[in-house]
Amino acid sequence: MSRFDDIINLPHPVSKKHPRMSNYNRGAQFAPFAALVGYDKVIDESGRMTDEKLLLDEYQIAEINTILVHLKAHKNVRINIVYFKKDEFKKGGKYLSKTCNVLKIDDDNQTIILSDNTIIKMNDIMSITLEKENYE
Repeated sequence: MSRFDDIINLPHPVSKKHPRMSNYNRGAQFAPFAALVGYDKVIDESGRMTDEKLLLDEYQIAEINTILVHLKAHKNVRINIVYFKKDEFKKGGKYLSKTCNVLKIDDDNQTIILSDNTIIKMNDIMSITLEKENYE
């Protein structure tokens, strides 16, 4: 005689208040979960590469300054510009290129404002070229 003989053959209890859980929901309890929320984003961010800002020589700086003087004298000139944008989270940044019209050269803040409202610091400019139509 076993000590469980009195309960071994009883029917499985069924609650009158709570409906039986489906197999799908029962399995979902054991599904994988993100124990470290945001960990994937941190790993992706740490692997993201940034560029180091290059220093220009005196000839490149003089060439940029010459074009900036031209832009101050002429309105609504279309340019191609390559500039460095500092990364918000990591050391370094990236180089961006735009073709746009110049709205304003702000000497007080040392910035150039483009027609798409992009504001570029003058010391972040890597190169500027005037669009061909500006020479005609």
